[in-house]
Amino acid sequence: MGLLPLYFLFLFLSVSSGEISNFVGVNYGQLGNNLPSPKQSVKLVQSLGAKRVKIYDANPGILDAFKDTNIQVSMMVPNELIINISNSQKLADSWVESNVVPFYPKTKIRYLLVGNEVISGSPKEIWPRIVPAMRKIRNSLKTHSLNKIKVATSMAMDMLESSFPPSNGTFRSDIADPIVKPLLQFLNRTKSFYFLDVYPYFAWANDPKSINLDYALFESRNITYTDPDSRLTYTNLFDQMVDSVVFAMKRLGYPDVRIFIAETGWPNAGDIDQIGANIYNAATYNRNIVKKLTAKPAIGTPARPGWVIPSLIFALYNENQKPGPGTERHFGLLNPNGSYVYGIDLSGKTPVSDFEPLPKPDNNEPYKGKIWCVAARRANATALSAALSYACSQGNTTCDPIQPGKQCFKPDSLYWHASYAFSSYWSQFKKAGGSCYFNGLATQTAKDPSFGRCKFPSVTL
Repeated sequence: MGLLPLYFLFLFLSVSSGEISNFVGVNYGQLGNNLPSPKQSVKLVQSLGAKRVKIYDANPGILDAFKDTNIQVSMMVPNELIINISNSQKLADSWVESNVVPFYPKTKIRYLLVGNEVISGSPKEIWPRIVPAMRKIRNSLKTHSLNKIKVATSMAMDMLESSFPPSNGTFRSDIADPIVKPLLQFLNRTKSFYFLDVYPYFAWANDPKSINLDYALFESRNITYTDPDSRLTYTNLFDQMVDSVVFAMKRLGYPDVRIFIAETGWPNAGDIDQIGANIYNAATYNRNIVKKLTAKPAIGTPARPGWVIPSLIFALYNENQKPGPGTERHFGLLNPNGSYVYGIDLSGKTPVSDFEPLPKPDNNEPYKGKIWCVAARRANATALSAALSYACSQGNTTCDPIQPGKQCFKPDSLYWHASYAFSSYWSQFKKAGGSCYFNGLATQTAKDPSFGRCKFPSVTL
């Protein structure tokens, strides 16, 4: 073989490298009280055709279960340890010795993430400590000759101040220079990845009138968007979102830092007020994203054509203990009993025609009407009582009608009192971010729970 020009040689090495492969994996969350064991989960991960897995901690049982499987593993230093590790090489050494060394290389640990969406959900004092902690973790890995393990951290789209058009992608002014620039410098120098969480679902659900659903699901045949500045043409929302980060990195002087999709997916169910969360859309999105990401030759994005994008789908299971809106508990490819929510093959080898037909979506349009928030049946009485007290403690006469002698008072009926309190609380505080969840003790209903003279407050959409 004749000598290849340096550019083509680099491209060949990049694409053929096992580290920068176009395998699709899955995020293995554990926020459920009914999930299969780690050993069972490994078999399920393999049955999905996943070649990568990411866990959100350093669970020894899970790391041990992935030994000798040849599945690439990403593990995580929890957010709450970042400050201490950033201040102590000794603590970083101890963490690596306890959580990485005993499992490597039989467990194919390839990425060590220092924190998960730290900017999105952790106190500001942790933010500037991310990169110093990453440096110390990397020093520890080098000390143990664990040079194949890349160090990174995962970030959400809320790192951006502007994302539209993609060519206008800009990191937030409060974090661009003090936080993001040192991070990109570290990733560039160590040839690591910018781990990015990308959810077209949330972008579409926040503005379904302006964004076409098929465009978000990779289903559009004749809908395109041309960036007025870059002149790049987009055929799906995912590429737009990823390229906005590419342009933001370029603005800070790091145009070539590689991107790893740490999370992407679509919810298979949700609350009544959550548009488009259904099995049909979830299966369509995930099948299409897998097809795109596993294509050979690699497709990349308009700003980075032909680039391989390593990726992980969120998530392995529907996790019943995840807090927040209903969608949070319904991103799983699998039910907790191990059954498939819908047919999917993360290797991208199974034709869509081989899968069972999907149920037609019934909530692709916004719900219009009243919704109430009531106590879940069979909820734990002690926990329900505590949640009732919390809802009533928020003031604004939330619970006045369930006081003795008032129109909604039912002696010895914790369920009805809690239901009224939850509905009353939610109707008052939804716009301020209040949710109908109460640690899993509440659920939405479109059926009016009012009785007699007792009228339950509702949210009207």
